[in-house]
Amino acid sequence: MLTRLADGTRVVIRPVRPEDKHLLAAGALALSPESSRRRFLTVKPGLTTSELRYLTEVDGERHVAFIAVLADEPQALVADGRYVRSVLDPGTAEVAVVVGDCLQGKGLGTRLGLLLADHARAGGIQRLSATLLSDNVAAHRLFAKISRRLETTRDGAVEEMTGDLLAA
Repeated sequence: MLTRLADGTRVVIRPVRPEDKHLLAAGALALSPESSRRRFLTVKPGLTTSELRYLTEVDGERHVAFIAVLADEPQALVADGRYVRSVLDPGTAEVAVVVGDCLQGKGLGTRLGLLLADHARAGGIQRLSATLLSDNVAAHRLFAKISRRLETTRDGAVEEMTGDLLAA
């Protein structure tokens, strides 16, 4: 799906594929240490082989993932969004979205979040959850846009948010 961001940047959002390992391994997303900390709850300098497999070899039902690449540079990964359905509660899925520093604040995270919410809803998921840092304002805003009746539990600087999906 081709989309244009607020600043005119054209990106293609598409399902992740196993052959995208090289994009993630090469650090194509270009996250600053702060963005890495917000996504992974710690600064993560690289991904292991097993992490790359987990992030790219998804089944499209229990684990759904989309990436965004620049329309004119398809090797330039700029965002990743995914959800993983809970084994214990199939009506709930954990969601995560990360946008490369170069395109933060331009609406790409919102578009990925809304796409994931629509996909989850179509797959019978009623609730989304996320583990995030309490100072991650962008993630809090995104979660509020895609869900309602938010419940938050906090353990130090880490929060677990759960919210019912908004109707389409």
